[in-house]
Amino acid sequence: MRVALAQFDFPVGAVDANAARIKAWIAAARDEHRADIVLFPELALCGYPAEDLLFRPSFLSRCAEQLTAIAAETRGIVAVVGHPEAMGSVVFNAASVLRDGRIEATYRKRELPNYAVFDERRYFATGDRPLVVEIGDWKVGILVCEDLWFAQPLRETVEAGAELVLVGNASPYEAHKPEDRDALLTRRIAESPVPIAYLNVVGGQDELVFDGASVLAAADATLLPAASAFEDCWLVADIDRETRRWSPVLWPEAGDESRLALTYAALVRGTRDYIRKNGFSNVLIGLSGGIDSALTLAIAADALGPEHVIGVRLPSRYTSDLSNDLAAQQAATMGVRLETVTIEPGFEGLLGEVNPLFGDRPVDVTEENLQSRCRGTVLMALSNKLGAMLLTTGNKSEYAVGYATIYGDMCGGYAPLKDVYKTDVFALSRWRNRDGEVIPEAVITRPPTAELRENQLDQDSLPPYERLDAILDRFVDREMGVEEIVAEGFDEAEVRRVCRLVLINEWKRRQSAPGPKVTRRAFGRERRYPITSGWR
Repeated sequence: MRVALAQFDFPVGAVDANAARIKAWIAAARDEHRADIVLFPELALCGYPAEDLLFRPSFLSRCAEQLTAIAAETRGIVAVVGHPEAMGSVVFNAASVLRDGRIEATYRKRELPNYAVFDERRYFATGDRPLVVEIGDWKVGILVCEDLWFAQPLRETVEAGAELVLVGNASPYEAHKPEDRDALLTRRIAESPVPIAYLNVVGGQDELVFDGASVLAAADATLLPAASAFEDCWLVADIDRETRRWSPVLWPEAGDESRLALTYAALVRGTRDYIRKNGFSNVLIGLSGGIDSALTLAIAADALGPEHVIGVRLPSRYTSDLSNDLAAQQAATMGVRLETVTIEPGFEGLLGEVNPLFGDRPVDVTEENLQSRCRGTVLMALSNKLGAMLLTTGNKSEYAVGYATIYGDMCGGYAPLKDVYKTDVFALSRWRNRDGEVIPEAVITRPPTAELRENQLDQDSLPPYERLDAILDRFVDREMGVEEIVAEGFDEAEVRRVCRLVLINEWKRRQSAPGPKVTRRAFGRERRYPITSGWR
């Protein structure tokens, strides 16, 4: 039997457009790829996650109408399509089997994730039974995403007679997820020996990025190499009745599967999809000559093309010639348009207006933040006038401890590095330079500085990033307590200071732009701490 897997992007809320493409792809699977069955990802019809759109009766009704329309055109092939199914006041995360012009059967997801970025119990009721359908001389079982992470759904599907199991997924990328998926498939098949086709959706949706990287597993748990990550593509394979092994027919494999390569690809795909799906063609970046803006520029140029990226230098009295030169060098190397707007007159004018109110109070971070807010104002004005989305350049280390200026360098519509620790910013920059210098070496090797006062360095205010990120990884990503972190050999005073900064800056992060999740615990929808809290 030939199985086609539609590893494509299905934008959230685009029900009519998704339905039209699903119809066309069903026909292509039948006519071009000669498939017996075509599988679509979890909730392909409405996109994942549709969030509170699922509370709108009109939205659910439109999904039902379009599913019926898709079924009416499904002939000469079997299609399995993910969709929301409303039954009165109850909604299921469902996958329906379409054949001979009708909806033949519907599977309802049994395991609803309600952790990390997932809120499925907010929207869906739980299914309670397996589904097995006959396709040719095969008995085929259907599962949806989280069902595979538990033994019982697969076991009961096999007990119901399944000889092959198809799994549609909407599983977002994070570091080490590919290894986790492979281990999961191996474990499940050891418990319930059956070949599995694991299809994952691809594309960026707000703070999530789905990597595709679909997998085929034989009944002996032999895994084929994962399909291309972050790429829209057809995947086609034959399953042999005797050996219960897969033979790829059309299976573009992933290239560089290192953590850095996959993370960079996630940042590029997330940025591209967020910009384009929200109706923008061009972006602006404040280009400082530092590593964060340099990496953001590279990501944007790779995502959209350099002709769609504008770099803006915003020098002040504290900006070094080196910073200006490095910004110009990178813009020239990448073919990006570069503009320069000095903030010095605006900064000087604002100081003159507010200094009488400051009185004899000493100069402090207030004046530093005022410079940053001058830059933010200029960049947002350019964004408004030019119709280009402003990308903010802050990284996870800075957002964690509040080393960013609200309404200043935090201005922007999207933050590509929001979930990237500073140490990984350096590592990703070196990775991007693997085939030739795009980010100037001097940017990578110079000590990080905000250049908001004379001779300023980040490490005047923060621990060295190697130590800072090690503490943040334990406190934020792994949710370890202060005592546990100190027990691993970190200085207690430093740990307490860093953890306190994380907790007291929640208010600032709530006002930050969205950015793509690439770690196990991203700020935003995945990590929701109270702003007002007595817990320390």
